[in-house]
Amino acid sequence: MPELTSRRGLLFGSAAIGAGVLLTGCTSNESDDEPAANDQPAADDKPGKPVTIGFAGPQADHGWLNAINDNAKNRAKKYSDVTLEITEGSNDTAAQIGQIETLINKKVDVLVVLPADGKALTQVGLKAMRAGIPVINLDRIFNSPQAYRCWIGGDNYGMGLNAGHYIGEKLKDKSGAKVIELAGLDNLELTQQRTKGFDDALKNYPNIEKVARQAAEFTVESGQAKMAQLLQAQSDFDALWNHDDDQGVGALRAIEQAGRDDFLMVGGAGALSAFEAIKQDSGVLKATVLYPPTMAASAIDLARALGQGKGVGGLAEFEIPASLTLYSAVVDKENVDQYMPTGFK
Repeated sequence: MPELTSRRGLLFGSAAIGAGVLLTGCTSNESDDEPAANDQPAADDKPGKPVTIGFAGPQADHGWLNAINDNAKNRAKKYSDVTLEITEGSNDTAAQIGQIETLINKKVDVLVVLPADGKALTQVGLKAMRAGIPVINLDRIFNSPQAYRCWIGGDNYGMGLNAGHYIGEKLKDKSGAKVIELAGLDNLELTQQRTKGFDDALKNYPNIEKVARQAAEFTVESGQAKMAQLLQAQSDFDALWNHDDDQGVGALRAIEQAGRDDFLMVGGAGALSAFEAIKQDSGVLKATVLYPPTMAASAIDLARALGQGKGVGGLAEFEIPASLTLYSAVVDKENVDQYMPTGFK
């Protein structure tokens, strides 16, 4: 059974997980002569011990979730020594538990799991670990660190923090600046964390006041409806932060229909449509804050390294880390070309 380690935070800049350099530590182009520490090799692109990775995620009913699946599949194809056993995504907790149990019974070498509900799937994570199958817990965290060997995911608080600082720097010289917020589902902790980060960042700019907030549902339709309400209620503001680029498509429709172009907008997640609009620079959308779906590709890298008993290049430890928190980079016109290949549809 794999050693159950406590969680430790390790921040990785998302610039280091672009299309070709996902998780440098696991895919270094350095030769096997360069160890992770002492004589322990770091995983690289050269074929090694065959590893069967089981992948279980929720239903791809959102652009970001579809990109998660695509990143995992495409990353696995890169390695001739990796066999990927992928389940049909499900948002039904019982169904996903059953799919993971099937992978356990198949005796895959490593499991990568993005749970539909982290709390509800904790027990099946524990079951896999007790069966000697290490688990890479992707994004939505299990309730117990004993249910996974490594957690990798995004930084919701950091998304809000970086969105707030970006807007703050743009408006810091404007007296009496006003901002509004189009949030996601309010019953989700991730939404609460994004709002908290945003509010904390704005505390650094006493000239800025958040005057309104609406919660949408991460859909185009809800984004359009809630943005229309915000525009009707707020005739004058300087900036908008929208938590999610999918609902941002609807928000931009409402903005266009209202004929408004008197403020700047910052999005969230990293959709291709947002990158294209930022590059074109003909509308209100000037930046988006990443919640990179490339984390699924990095999870495959980590699973492969774990299955081969290798470490992460650039780190002194023999083992892969227990926790990886991805950085929420701000993408604007200055760096959008770098991130364009990672944009999801």
